[in-house]
Amino acid sequence: MRVLVLGGSGNVGKLVLQQLLGRGHDVRAIVRTPESMPTSLSSEPKLSLIKANLLELSVDDLSTHVKGCDAVICTLGHNMNYGRIPAIGVWLNPHDLVVRATQMVCDSINKVQPANPIKFIILNTVGVLNPDGSDKHVRSGFEKRAVAFMSAALPPYTDSVRSAQYISTQVGTGHKHIEWTAVRPDSFIDGDVSEYTVLDTITHPFYVAEKITKANIAHFMCELMDDPIKWAQWKFKMPVLIDTHQPAKK
Repeated sequence: MRVLVLGGSGNVGKLVLQQLLGRGHDVRAIVRTPESMPTSLSSEPKLSLIKANLLELSVDDLSTHVKGCDAVICTLGHNMNYGRIPAIGVWLNPHDLVVRATQMVCDSINKVQPANPIKFIILNTVGVLNPDGSDKHVRSGFEKRAVAFMSAALPPYTDSVRSAQYISTQVGTGHKHIEWTAVRPDSFIDGDVSEYTVLDTITHPFYVAEKITKANIAHFMCELMDDPIKWAQWKFKMPVLIDTHQPAKK
């Protein structure tokens, strides 16, 4: 299978590339600085690195990279730091990176008009409610106020919300050329692939964080692409990921 990866130079993206290549797939990855990629990845014969800033591409440009792919995996996210300055990256442009990438991919798939639907697997966050209203967790007054604050003050959070709303309501479940899943991991940690749990709903306030290794996030995204049974189970949904065995709290 052939896969296009967006955000392949990020923490989760590199692991997605590594696991896809380990499974024998042909992979295209759009990255701004291919020279920064580890040699262990960039030297892989089945990996094609495309040097580009995604948001500077036209839909026509992106469609040339989407054409011939069976899936698109997007692990794009906002850089929380700016150089050596922590946290300031939260407020720097582009504020709408994820939703614009989501829209561009969908427009590009529409332009290609593939004979079979392309799987679009998007990294989102457990702090975002599923727009279809299926989450069973009921937010308390405190959590609602916290979410209102994040919506007003933290552009990356609003970006994730808008991306989920776009793919759920604008693309929906009856699209001819696109099938999608928006993966909502809880709090990222380092670690190897291990046993993890996939839930169909948020079960707790976003500030009571469970843990999930970045390797497990990458593993699940690759499993969605490879396993038709898992894909049938989770397409058009927003699964929540947590490690089955949580690290001891200090």
